[in-house]
Amino acid sequence: MEDGKIKKVVREGYAKIAKQSRSCCAPVNSCCGSTDLAQNISKSIGYTEEELKAVPEGANLGLGCGNPVALASLREGETVLDLGSGAGFDCFLAASKVGENGRVIGVDMTPEMIEKARENTSKGNYGNVEFRLGEIENLPVADNSVDIVISNCVINLAPDKRRVFAEAFRVLKPGGRLMISDIVLLKELPDFIKKSVEAYIGCLSGAIMRDEYMGTIKAAGFQEVSIMDETSFPIEGIANDPTAKAIIENLEIPLEKMKEVAGSVISIKVNGIKPS
Repeated sequence: MEDGKIKKVVREGYAKIAKQSRSCCAPVNSCCGSTDLAQNISKSIGYTEEELKAVPEGANLGLGCGNPVALASLREGETVLDLGSGAGFDCFLAASKVGENGRVIGVDMTPEMIEKARENTSKGNYGNVEFRLGEIENLPVADNSVDIVISNCVINLAPDKRRVFAEAFRVLKPGGRLMISDIVLLKELPDFIKKSVEAYIGCLSGAIMRDEYMGTIKAAGFQEVSIMDETSFPIEGIANDPTAKAIIENLEIPLEKMKEVAGSVISIKVNGIKPS
């Protein structure tokens, strides 16, 4: 699939999520209870009840696969950049940790998500958070200007991951940190998944092999790159994803086959350092 088409499909898919305020894992015809669903998903991937209550309603869309803020050891006064910031959930959590003297920048390529995030910024009266429209392969951020880059289940959607990590390296100050949660593969996905347009929005088709992912981070120049945690991607997560449901129904894939696919996918939490 061409990179331009992939970006268009992903942008349109997440625009719909922003407008409907539902999780990508919500039933496609769901119109009620989406907040509870997003909360439950977020609890299962490492967010606390306190964190979920600390952000404006509508900021958490249940789109992540981990809690990079919890692992990032943010400090007062730091500048944080969130790649693929969505409706602002992780940005708002980071804002409380870096304080008034700190700064949080969210970058997202979907105008509808940026609009929603800015509305949430006003609702929560955050003076140290801003959102910028842009692609994570071409960040609208100055060189050597941020202390830490975080991201939550977004880089897997980018066609050119090499470029994403090169950009993250560029904007980090010397000694700056990378802390991301993402989806990677333990073995190659079947062709019918890799070629599926819908599976990109469902965070599957864009995922690459774990060793390739780690190698791409190191090739960008990061040091001390390591996996802090990894967990399996539950079959329920795929079975409840509307895009995955469409794939299953259209291609008549048996549940056993989907379990095999789920066994190929894991969520990892990775960190790295830009050399001083």
